[in-house]
Amino acid sequence: MSGGSGTAAMKTLILNGSPRPNGDTASLIKKLTERLPGEYKVVDAYRCGISPCVDCRYCWENSGCAIDDGMREVYDYIQVCDNIVIASPVYFSELTGKLLDVASRLQTYFCASFFRKEEPIAKPKRGAIVLVGGGDGSVDKACGTARTLLRQMNCYDIHELVCSHNTNKIPAIEDENALAGIDSILKFFCKQ
Repeated sequence: MSGGSGTAAMKTLILNGSPRPNGDTASLIKKLTERLPGEYKVVDAYRCGISPCVDCRYCWENSGCAIDDGMREVYDYIQVCDNIVIASPVYFSELTGKLLDVASRLQTYFCASFFRKEEPIAKPKRGAIVLVGGGDGSVDKACGTARTLLRQMNCYDIHELVCSHNTNKIPAIEDENALAGIDSILKFFCKQ
């Protein structure tokens, strides 16, 4: 997990599903964080050591999770943050497997609502989805999954998809539409 800070009180959680520390997804995250006011935390799905859900059903009756790892810090940050970004390459029309492993731990929020009839996250958030890829497939499924995950974190005000889906021919950092999308996310997060 990595983070930065600024002078504003805004807090942003970024879930990074890329295995490449200097790849296309990382370049767009960097572009976002260079100008993002406030503080942010980046959870790098491939390096954070967060285990996937094991369906132990602890969260059917208890808040939180029985697995004691870095996800506890993520849960705490979800409670207080203002914005959440899901950024990922698209593999076979879906978010990356490691990001889905981390995201499976959001099951505790579903169980809080469905089984325990509790509101797990009181503070509403704004969300954004940044997808990159170089194949001939569709990003619709990955975007739908990301939207579902954002809703589990009380994030219903979601920016339109920002996508660079031609990275086999042009790097995401050179994709004018993706860069314009990053600028739009910044404005969206900063609006009152």
